[in-house]
Amino acid sequence: MKEYSSFEEIDRDLKILKLQNQIDKEEIRLSIEHTKESLSPISLVGGLFGSILQKAFVLKAVSKIFGVKKVVTSR
Repeated sequence: MKEYSSFEEIDRDLKILKLQNQIDKEEIRLSIEHTKESLSPISLVGGLFGSILQKAFVLKAVSKIFGVKKVVTSR
């Protein structure tokens, strides 16, 4: 436990704690806003579309590198 020798020290620490509290509240607010943006329908659809395109690109690149061809079977 810290021991104080003057009221100025107490006031200074209280000001620091108040500022830290404000910073923490702002970080929480920003985290909530970021989470809301991440969960928006447009963001989710965009992420899904981007993921599909990325997988298609990787599949095409791998098939070109290894010379994999589609196999068509007739019934």
